[in-house]
This record gives sequence, structure tokens and C-alpha cells, in this order.
Amino acid sequence: MRAAAEAALAQADWRLARREGYAPRGGIVDDVFFRVGETASPAQPVVSLLPPENIKVRFFVPEPDLGRIHAGGKVVFACDGCPGGLGGTIRFISPRAEYTPPVIYSEKEQAKLVYMVEAWPDKNPQALHPGQPVTVMLDKSPSP
Repeated sequence: MRAAAEAALAQADWRLARREGYAPRGGIVDDVFFRVGETASPAQPVVSLLPPENIKVRFFVPEPDLGRIHAGGKVVFACDGCPGGLGGTIRFISPRAEYTPPVIYSEKEQAKLVYMVEAWPDKNPQALHPGQPVTVMLDKSPSP
């Protein structure tokens, strides 16, 4: 009887060990697909990770200012609780104009065309959190 119990315990340990998984790299947990007690298929993801190198700042530029920015251009970020001196590089400028979303309020609230722009932090991307409001300014320092 003892041998059968030990065999059952060994099999349960083996089955539990097969259910363990490890993330291929570190990052912020962006989304949780399954909770404790739920069962996932063998190849089904359980969480979505956001690695630090994929953190980006998305902002909108009014149409009249579009000519002042370009891919590879530099921007400066500021946000509540963030360290000073955060900056980034513009990697994407949308080719399509959009109307100002209703959640963006400015001095001129009339419907204006804006372009979505994405910039990746040059250093310390962990200082920014997904969804966090940031202030973005064009970097006025001379290019090297």
C-alpha cells in the first residue's frame, strides 16, 4: 500500500512539474489570460509580457506641426513621478490623419487633424508605465 501511495505521489509531482512554465525573458505583465484554478491548453499563453524594449510613448501631433518632426527625431518626455531627463527617438509617424479624440483637450478644442506618432525611450524605459499620461516636447538640442 505504501509503495502505491509513493508511486501516486511521484506521478503527481511529475505531472505538476510539467505544468510549470517560465517566461523567455523579463518584462511587465501586460495581461492575464488565465487565473489560478483555470486550465490552459499546453501551447496556450497564460500571460502577456511587455519587455522593456517594447515600451513606447504614443502621442498626437497637430497637422501644422507635422513638418517639424521626422522618424529618427528626438523628443523629451515628462510625467508625474518619472525621473527627469527622459528622452526618446521617433520611430513611427502615421501616414493617415485622424480627428482629435474627444479625450484630448487643448486651447483650441475645434476638430483638428492630428497624426499619431510613436517614440521609443532612449534609456530607462522601465520608468514609464503603459497607459501613463506623459508630456512630450520636441528636443531642441542640436543634432550631432
